Amino acid sequence: MPKMKTKSSAKKRFKITATGKVMAGHAGKRHGMIKRTTKFVRDARGMRVLSDQDAKIIKSYMPYDR
Repeated sequence: MPKMKTKSSAKKRFKITATGKVMAGHAGKRHGMIKRTTKFVRDARGMRVLSDQDAKIIKSYMPYDR
């Protein structure tokens, strides 16, 4: 059988932790930071853990990263 392909967009945007959780960056931080509140910018730093429903979809895009 041929190998399954990983979606290139998913491997660039998501990381899977050792326990199997999916980490992703926060949305809404590309531009327009002046109009955002300081609390929003501070809370949106780094990565976040996706919900189980979203993680299930992302894991199907990356078959060999489990």
